[in-house]
Formats: sequence, structure tokens, C-alpha cells
Amino acid sequence: MKWSTVFLVLIACCLLACSQGGEQEKVAKVEAVEGFDVAANLKRYAKVRLTTNAMNNLSIRQQRMIKVLIEVGEMMDDFFWYEAYGDRDSLLALIDDPNLAEFVKINYGPWDRLNGDKPFIKGVGAKPLGANYYPKDMTKEDFESNRFNDKAGLYSFVRRDISGNFKAVPYHVMFKDSIQQLASKLRFAAQLAVFVFFKKYLNLRADAVMNDKYQESDLAWMSMKNNPVDVVVGPIETYEDKLYGYRAAHECYVLIKDMEWSARLAKYANFLPELQRNLPVDNKYKQEKPGSDSELNAYDVVYYAGDCNAGSKTIAINLPNDEEVQLQKGTRRLQLKNTMRAKFDKIMLPIASELIVEDQRSHVTFDAFFSNTMFHEVAHGLGIKNTIDGSGTVRQALKEHASAIEEGKADILGLFMIKQLHERGEIEGDLKDYYVTFMTGIFRSVRFGASSAHGKANMIRFNFFKEYGAFTRDESTGLYSVNFEKLEEATNALTQLILSLQGDGDYEGVAKLVKEKAVIKSQLQADLDQLAKEGIPEDIVFEQGASVLGI
Repeated sequence: MKWSTVFLVLIACCLLACSQGGEQEKVAKVEAVEGFDVAANLKRYAKVRLTTNAMNNLSIRQQRMIKVLIEVGEMMDDFFWYEAYGDRDSLLALIDDPNLAEFVKINYGPWDRLNGDKPFIKGVGAKPLGANYYPKDMTKEDFESNRFNDKAGLYSFVRRDISGNFKAVPYHVMFKDSIQQLASKLRFAAQLAVFVFFKKYLNLRADAVMNDKYQESDLAWMSMKNNPVDVVVGPIETYEDKLYGYRAAHECYVLIKDMEWSARLAKYANFLPELQRNLPVDNKYKQEKPGSDSELNAYDVVYYAGDCNAGSKTIAINLPNDEEVQLQKGTRRLQLKNTMRAKFDKIMLPIASELIVEDQRSHVTFDAFFSNTMFHEVAHGLGIKNTIDGSGTVRQALKEHASAIEEGKADILGLFMIKQLHERGEIEGDLKDYYVTFMTGIFRSVRFGASSAHGKANMIRFNFFKEYGAFTRDESTGLYSVNFEKLEEATNALTQLILSLQGDGDYEGVAKLVKEKAVIKSQLQADLDQLAKEGIPEDIVFEQGASVLGI
């Protein structure tokens, strides 16, 4: 039975409130699939109270602004629910089990995001690859054989008109009942803002949600340097659209800047042009120049909403995604320090104890984890954004595989950059710390599953590294050991492969790479299952909001 049919049946049951005699009929309730242990699956997420000591440094006015921005985030949550699933309230109203309802909320729907989007609700079919961005009965052949305006648009849904033909419905039209309220909240936050560039950004973002034209506000966001409170808000990443990777999903981060850590990171943005020139690839794949306004900063997050809060939680940001803005101004890289620390303590260290040989465990450090994550985000700005034949952007050419291959590029280039900067004396510490922490990080991210771009990227890298002998596994102990020389060879080889696939816009080549290497083989799966048996969480879930912050 199609999910659309199931959905209609459930709604019908919900509307049937009473019988002819006035006695209430039983309403069909949503239940977990047989054998699904809801309580055990909730334990896959470690609870983290999302707070920061930096709140004490903010004025009453700034704290009031944060409360308004959290309200903006709550609206992003509503929008993303519609994009990912559809009618959230109708689904949750049919669930009696509070634990099951909680798991549905974590996943923004009835599909398990850390288990390949496997349905965990009775009667629910496979998650549509296009989520709720496209008609449920639409095939790729239908879509590709039809012409209509904004066909590959970032900020529109695809729907059928009264004649059954496809049309694009802009976000500001689809969400028209809420858009004016959203814009008003952003403008009110702007009134509370002290820093002039932040005020300008919030007002421009308010304009953008009204007409889906985001470039001017993206450029304004790039100009912000010193404001202690920040917000990332709007339709941004395209991970949720696994059919084509065209449509952006709504999300929101409310952030407080860590001034001390940010000062430590500031110098690294200056190395971007040189790092681009030194990439181990033919010059035609590195002819673009990174924007000169790129910067690195550290933040504590006080609120996640929408796409970034679904399933695995983001620990670093590299934005804007607009290729024109990136080439003109660069990007901002935001390291989410409090979330990163929570994942390191609750997940990375336990994984190292379970899977890494004892004499290499001391190389798993928070500073290396922070740096690996940071340079992953820096690496998004390197390489190539437009195909070398001038036919369009890499994102458009690689379609549904664009996100996974871009995440893979960022991971591998980040490691390459660390080696380059370490050799120059710009990064302190033992290089082995970065390598062993990187390897441990693969085990962490592979657990995000095949439905995640980050999970796919890590599976590709794990299998590629294995073929190169970058690590070995002791059959008697089940522990992994990094071969540092082979890992460096594998890093250079994978860098060359990914950058050439992106620059050539080689859709078939990328599809082949994903098919062959974005898979978890039996031995790795057994090791991951062991992590689960030991109770090591796969990710984190937040207690968050204005009440948690005490505002």
C-alpha cells in the first residue's frame, strides 16, 4: 500500500469522532512495527542539555533577542516537518506511546534516519526519495520529460496543477499563512540587535523569506565580524532531497560566539589561496580562487531547529552555499564547540576504547577532533564549484550524489590541509593525533547510515582506505591500527579522484563510486553492532529552548 493511501486512511479515522448513537468510536492509533524496541532505539541518542556559560556575558536586550530568534527557529521546525513528511500534527495525534512520539520527533517522521530511513511505524512504506518536495506518484521519467519554470529551483516545491501538469510552488507561497509572521519576528529581532551589520542581515533575511531571494542577505551575513549573537536561518542544505538534491530545507541555529577560541582560529583563513594552489590535482581542477572574506570562528549553539536537528546533529557549518557568493566573498566557517565537545565525550572516546588499538588511543584528542572538523569546513571552500566545461555547477551536474561527494571532498581535503599546515609549523601537536582521531571519526560518522550524505562519504572513505592499507584490523582482538604512511598515500589518491569527478561533472563516475564503496560490509557492520551492544550512542538529542536557558 502506498504511503499516501495509508495517510488518507489515518486521517479518515481521525475525523471519525463518534458513532450514530453518540458514543465515541475507537480511533486507529499509530504503532511501532513488530519487534521495534522504542526504548532501546531512544538510547541510541545521548541527551544533552543545550546551554552555555556565555549567556552570562549577554545583556538583557541580547537575551531577549535570543528568545525571539528561538521563536523563529520553532517556525523553521514547522516548515521542515512539512518538507520532510507532511502533516506532523495528524501523525502525532494518533500516537499514544510517548516514547514512540519522541522517536518520531527526533526523526521528523516515521523513518529512522540513522538506519537508512527504514520505516518504524506500521503500514508506512519506504520514504519518498524526494521527501515531500515532489508529488508522491512522480517518477524521474515524468520529471525529466516535462518542462516548467523553476524546475531545479532551490526554493520551491513541485506540485501538479488542475490539469495534472507539473508546476513549481515557491516556498513563500506554500507557507504564505506563516511567512508574514516569520518576517515580523526577524524584523523585531533586528530592532533588538546592537551591531549594525547584524541588524542589516536580519532585516534582509526578513525580506528574503517574503520573496525567496536570499543572495543579498547571504552577502550581508558574510560582512558580520564582531556580533556576539548570531543566527543561521532559512532554507539552506539540500540533503533532504535525495531524488535530485535540488530543494533546500529549512533550519535554524541560534548561536553565541566564543571570542577566545575564535581569536585562535582567525589566522587559518589567510592560508586558503595557498592551500588551493597546493592541492594534489591538475591545475584545471583548482583554477577557481577562494573568496577573500572567509573566516573561522567558534560558537556555542543554544538552539537547533529543522534540518540540522533531524537525526544526526551538525557540529560545524560552512555557509553560504551560493556558489556566486563563495567565489565573490568566500564563506564563514562556524565550529559549534559545545555540541562538538558533547559528541567527543559521549561518543568518540567510547568508540576509541572499543575499536582502536590501545597504544594509539592516546592520539584521540578533542583538539584534533576540533581541528579535523574545522578543516573539513574550510575544505568546502576549496576545489571547484563549477564544472570545467562551463556547463553549470557541480551541484547541478552530480544531482542526488552532489551532497555525499562534497562531504567526502571536505573530509579528505581537510586531512590533506592539516598535513600541509603541520609541516609549516602552523598547527601544533603530534600529526598522529589528527590521523587516529580522523580514523575514529569515520566509525562515528559511518553510523549515520546510508540515508545520510555524511554517512555515505565516510563509507566511501573507509572502503577506499581499506584497499590502500591505511589501517589494519587485528582478527584476534577486533581492534584497528592506523598505518600512517599508507593513510597519507590514500588521502592524496582520494583527493585526486573526488576533485576530478567534481570538476568533470561526472555523474556516472560518482554514481559508480557510491554504488561500489558507499556500503557497509559485513565485518564493519559487526564492529558497529558491537558498539551498539556496548551502549555507545550513535548521536545526541537536545533538551533546549528558552526555559533551558533561563530566559
